[in-house]
Amino acid sequence: MKKLFVCSIAMLLSAGSAHAAAILGLYNTGVQSGGAGWGAGAGQKPGNGADLHWDLDVAPQAFTGNPIASTWISNSASLASRWLTPAPNGLTSFDPATDGVYTYSTTFNLSGLSPTASFTGRFAADNTVDSILLNGQQIGSGGNFSDWTSFAASSGFVSGLNTLEFVVRNFGQASGNPTGLRVEFLTSNTGVVAEPASWAMMIMGFGAAGFAMRRRRRNLSVSFV
Repeated sequence: MKKLFVCSIAMLLSAGSAHAAAILGLYNTGVQSGGAGWGAGAGQKPGNGADLHWDLDVAPQAFTGNPIASTWISNSASLASRWLTPAPNGLTSFDPATDGVYTYSTTFNLSGLSPTASFTGRFAADNTVDSILLNGQQIGSGGNFSDWTSFAASSGFVSGLNTLEFVVRNFGQASGNPTGLRVEFLTSNTGVVAEPASWAMMIMGFGAAGFAMRRRRRNLSVSFV
């Protein structure tokens, strides 16, 4: 009976546990349109054009093939990510008198997955990031255009559509004032919600455990008669 009970508990744990999986739909900035999400697609060379995975609130954003030499972090040799700017030419100057604010956003869907998720990444921005927001909750800020800055989230996810935003501030300057954002995801994971077959296994496990306990009590009652 003890062995059967242990087997039933093992079935419950096996059926109810969530299996870790990478978050699909998390795209580094500047990867090839329609390419694979985080964890795949590195080395796919994008063309200069709109990034279909990221939106910009003030203008159609574009890849830039010419980040400012010796100033912005160079696009990686593998092209795992690239800079995004409000214009196809990364050297275009913006905000001649006052600071400009640019919100870059991307979405990913956790439908059918556990909202108990997490990711880590790094970013660079010209000039800096006022806020990194996951579903409206701030998870980071800061950074500059010459070094990577880390960011991460392990809470604040929802089971459906999730939105990640980078609010970039470009300091006002009369000329020679480009702006941009570059983001790379380093790790990501979520749990798969148990499917109906798994719930059936859980019910069977409960039933087996209950049957074994009732049988043991009945045998004990007979032995004392």
